[in-house]
Amino acid sequence: MQNNSNIFGANQSPQATPQPQPTVQLPADFPAEIPIYPNAQLQSVTPGAEGQFVGLWQSIDPSNFITSFYRSQFGANNWQIVQQPNDDTGTFEARRNNLLVRVTIQPKSVTSATPNQSQTLTELRIDYSPNGTAFASPIPSTDTTATPNPTTTPNTEVASNTNQPGSPDFIGPVLPNSNAAPAPTTTPTTAPATTTQTAQQFSDINKAPQQLQRYIQDLATLGVLTTSTNQVKENTNTNLFEPSKAITRREYARWLIAANNAMYASNPAKQIRTVSETAQPAFTDVPKTNPDFAYIQGLAEAGIIPSTLSGDSTEVLFRPDAPLTREQLLLWKLPLDTRSALPTANLEAVKQTWGFQDAGKIDSRALRAVLADYQNGEQSNIRRVFGFTTLFQPKRTVTRAEAAAALWYFGTQGDGISAADVLKGKT
Repeated sequence: MQNNSNIFGANQSPQATPQPQPTVQLPADFPAEIPIYPNAQLQSVTPGAEGQFVGLWQSIDPSNFITSFYRSQFGANNWQIVQQPNDDTGTFEARRNNLLVRVTIQPKSVTSATPNQSQTLTELRIDYSPNGTAFASPIPSTDTTATPNPTTTPNTEVASNTNQPGSPDFIGPVLPNSNAAPAPTTTPTTAPATTTQTAQQFSDINKAPQQLQRYIQDLATLGVLTTSTNQVKENTNTNLFEPSKAITRREYARWLIAANNAMYASNPAKQIRTVSETAQPAFTDVPKTNPDFAYIQGLAEAGIIPSTLSGDSTEVLFRPDAPLTREQLLLWKLPLDTRSALPTANLEAVKQTWGFQDAGKIDSRALRAVLADYQNGEQSNIRRVFGFTTLFQPKRTVTRAEAAAALWYFGTQGDGISAADVLKGKT
């Protein structure tokens, strides 16, 4: 119309077709054990000095969400935390075997397309050293401005700083991998979110009882839950949680440690330690070569599960692939709620408190856990998992959804912490 005002729509200047932005991908040898925040967009990848890697992510989530995610992930997955932020922004440095990782979390102000409006992004600078070589220098403070539509090419402000990705002096933490689905993006031109193996997004949570769905979702966000053992063996769809499927004893042992350590990521005194392969196996059917040996042996050495180490001479077999029962769920969980010796209990005391019609079927060792759970009031595991019931059915198998509900909260009534608290940044 500028060229010829007499003809509407004719001789117009052709409109440029937007070109798609190139997709940035992690290198093929990126360590799977490094957690990556699921709702973050990978912006750039740059090799660093001496085999070190530098990556830049951005997320629309506030920095306290991301900081809480890394506290829980490093705490729950056997990382040695060398450095962590004092508040909602700053730098994590963690070591696992020979892998050294640093994650820097900084908010960034971004100008919106709407005049006089802005939004906040959070920037993740990630660096890892595969051979454990120390980083050259501390992470520099990030710039507080950004272009309206971040692309996969680093902006000029980053490139002009000698301590930014690509420089030998740059130090940026590395994030873990998860099975999360592509995260929401700030603009339609950004690359798909990188998936990880820590925070999960399951496609069948809606098949769980409605009252239990929030518990599953919160723990999945924390990266506590895993797909079933059969799915892993058969290489089937790992986006399925299978909430109605019975959980095995090995899976519950793994979840129990992961959930406890995620809740108390900032309190090492309340964390359960996994063990090395040098430990003498407590169970004859869980040798050092068993993939869950570190978790099962760790629970046995902490006295959480009955074993010969705790004086139970008959407990020589763990039966890792056997389904977990309701009474076993409580017997293993309650010591981590009360943090003290379980009370003395007898059949009559359980009948008077819970009023279970089948109290006589409960194993004598589990009676103490059942009675202690009653004293937790509205925060009792039985009430949260099974709702109101006059039948405990102690030998009935536990579903994966029910196990998640039990692990959503640790502590007693008025003195505990939930997965929702951790996700909100509370400790």
